[in-house]
Amino acid sequence: MSPLVASRRSLAERYAAEFPLSRKLHERASAVFPHGVTHDARRLEPFPVYVDRAAGSHKWTVEGKELVDYWSGHGALLLGHSHPAVVEAVQRQIERATHPGACHEKEIEWGELVKRLVPSAETVRFTSSGTEATLMALRLARLFTGRPKVLKFAGHFHGWHDFVIAAADAPYDGAAPPGVPAEVASLTIVAAPNDPDAVDRALKADPQIGCVILEPTGGHWGTVPIRGPFLHALREITIRHNKLLIFDEVITGFRVAPGGAQEHYGVRPDLTTLAKILAGGLPGGCVAGRADVLAHLEYRTGKAKMRHPGTFNANPLSAAAGVAALQIVANGEPCRKASEIGRLLRQRLNQLFAERGASWIAYGEFSMFHLLPGYQGPRPSSDDFIPYNGDLNRLDCPRDARLTFAVRQGMLLHGVDLFGLGGMTTAAHSEEDVERTIDAVGKTLDLLREDGLA
Repeated sequence: MSPLVASRRSLAERYAAEFPLSRKLHERASAVFPHGVTHDARRLEPFPVYVDRAAGSHKWTVEGKELVDYWSGHGALLLGHSHPAVVEAVQRQIERATHPGACHEKEIEWGELVKRLVPSAETVRFTSSGTEATLMALRLARLFTGRPKVLKFAGHFHGWHDFVIAAADAPYDGAAPPGVPAEVASLTIVAAPNDPDAVDRALKADPQIGCVILEPTGGHWGTVPIRGPFLHALREITIRHNKLLIFDEVITGFRVAPGGAQEHYGVRPDLTTLAKILAGGLPGGCVAGRADVLAHLEYRTGKAKMRHPGTFNANPLSAAAGVAALQIVANGEPCRKASEIGRLLRQRLNQLFAERGASWIAYGEFSMFHLLPGYQGPRPSSDDFIPYNGDLNRLDCPRDARLTFAVRQGMLLHGVDLFGLGGMTTAAHSEEDVERTIDAVGKTLDLLREDGLA
């Protein structure tokens, strides 16, 4: 095929030609899984890429194509893929036992690290995922307060269970999520983010609200950013109304700082939910917080107890990986490195967009970044910049799926895998990775323009 003919192929056609083995695997998967995927975010039209291995900040597809990775294990890998200390710890443990069906010393060591690092962690209970952790936190809150309702914020994701899935994704029209009974959905009160007065009014109006839960840097890991002043205001309001405050630090825990966003901002919640980095890239979560609230997990005469089994709670493999990862995270250096490279990436992206006159910006904080296409407004000047003054309906609105898929296709063609329109950096990412990414973004913008998408 001549270069002229090749240049006329659509972006989707080029993508399909570049990843033929992934296409074949997706055809197999489509006969096994709904829509051929095992996680909604991994869906990509016409098919997703399939990855064979990963190390550091890179991964390799089944075709052998090397990619700079910004999925970072859905945010679970602050140290990068297959960190040697984590690999060694898991290999050592798997030879001893994967599931002894008993208490073990490694779970104590893991819990002690959480208590040492997380300011709110008086006691800890491990789960198998972040969704399980928020489910536990809400049930504990009901037992402790005697109140059935929870207040959450539009655009904040706390797992997929019934009590928190309302208003997790746009459009924020108040409709009950499919499959959730209206009676259950009515127990979740939704407020606009970054509006302390609205929270105050909601808590005054409904005495049945027992707790408030949020992602402390903003919904969908900062798509609509939250800053320290709102967190401090929220802490004051919840104390004044005698409500529990729950920080969902499944993503921010050990990433923003070794002690999470609560350490960085100096705000101590009553309960904290953790996962992802907690388990060093393996499955695992926990609830940490006030001992008097978690006491509802204890066997106490005359006191209500929350039943909590769980086959893989604090399993030895996750504990070994978690201990190895948290021991490295504890000095703060991985957080600092990941945040520094994240800041550099955002700066270089915004330089590229400005030079090209493209209606795009990059924004975010710490080791997280978001891309905003079709942007009309002032250019970011620092990490404090919040586009559209944090307008939920402009920052976290439904996106054109065709554009989102096309961006990922273009980036994959040029050796970069984005987590949708954004991603997370790790301590393993380098300045060379950043420059490769900038080059890929520039070439992807060209392809989008050829397809009439930019």
